[in-house]
Amino acid sequence: MTDYTKQIHRCFRCGYCKFPSDYSDFNCPSYARFRFDTYSTSGRLWLIYAWLKGEIEWSEHLAEILYSCTTCKNCVEQCPMKFSSDIVDWIVAARSDMMEKEKGRIPPRVTSFLEDVYRLGNPLKERGKRDAWANGIKRYQPGDEYLFYVGCLGSYDEFGRRMARSVARLLSEAGISFGILGNDENCCGNEVYLLGEKELFQVLAERNIQKFKELGVKKVVTLSPHAYNAMKNNYPLVSNAYFEVSHYTQLLCGLLRENKIRPSRNKIKVTYHDPCFLGRYNKIYGEPREVLQSIPGIELLEMERNRENSFCCGGGSGNFVTDLLGGSEESPSRIRVREAYETGADILAVACPSCMTMLQDAVKVENLESKLAVKDISQVVAESL
Repeated sequence: MTDYTKQIHRCFRCGYCKFPSDYSDFNCPSYARFRFDTYSTSGRLWLIYAWLKGEIEWSEHLAEILYSCTTCKNCVEQCPMKFSSDIVDWIVAARSDMMEKEKGRIPPRVTSFLEDVYRLGNPLKERGKRDAWANGIKRYQPGDEYLFYVGCLGSYDEFGRRMARSVARLLSEAGISFGILGNDENCCGNEVYLLGEKELFQVLAERNIQKFKELGVKKVVTLSPHAYNAMKNNYPLVSNAYFEVSHYTQLLCGLLRENKIRPSRNKIKVTYHDPCFLGRYNKIYGEPREVLQSIPGIELLEMERNRENSFCCGGGSGNFVTDLLGGSEESPSRIRVREAYETGADILAVACPSCMTMLQDAVKVENLESKLAVKDISQVVAESL
């Protein structure tokens, strides 16, 4: 981390990192929640710099500020400086440094998240079978075209399981040869990496890569953008093993273009929430929208903040479990569902189980359950078959 000390000081706190490109609202989820400059990216970087220089001491509050960042990359998108692409790396490196220098004195909820992944293989405190959701979906066998990687939320979370079953149904309808790992599946490690526990991430990545090698996996399709991001961008840094990675919306888009899936008319208004790890991290904006618009009768209504300006649901960097930004009307997920409701849409479509979890909870708290349904894109398509 100290390699970045000389770079961090170049942030002169212009504040662009707080906004979308049109400056219409605050677009940094932690700043929108707390409204203190220390919770913005520029404020956080200056605190990191002061800590590294010995100008301030570690404190529980400093640790909470550092871990409240969802690593959504809005700051990367909006920063006008040449070092913008390094910002999230600095924050992740500072978290790694804090674990080492402060002997692991990090927020208890973050500690619990990492310990659960280490002990149980997932952050949800689940000890049951990872394939309990599968209802007979077969295990991956050499020769199958795709390995369907479901992930922790797809395996254990109620809404994630529904998403996984829906995607599996569509792949089956299209005649795709695929299988799952079942109980042999491991956590992808995306949040572990972003929380700064790089040694545990290395172990998780190596296990997954080794399993893929053993089975001869050539193509992986993921339920979660978080897993997609880890496997596409971080796994190659661990091993030179090659396998093609797709998010399920990319695969569905191709199947719809080839008429292997043929939805019927469904006259309904839908708005789409861009997940950070699909959008800003991997620039996948068109395919999810094309999937939705392939359904005859669908009216796609865009929220004011969309694509690279999309407002984070608040679930990134493990916050879908740690919930460091919750407990307020200004929690990111609650802000986002209000924005979705204002479009006049009947359905808020998502493409990420973390977003699904955050936004489902927010709809309940905002008393919008009867007015705005949160559904995964695959569910919207499946209901139109």
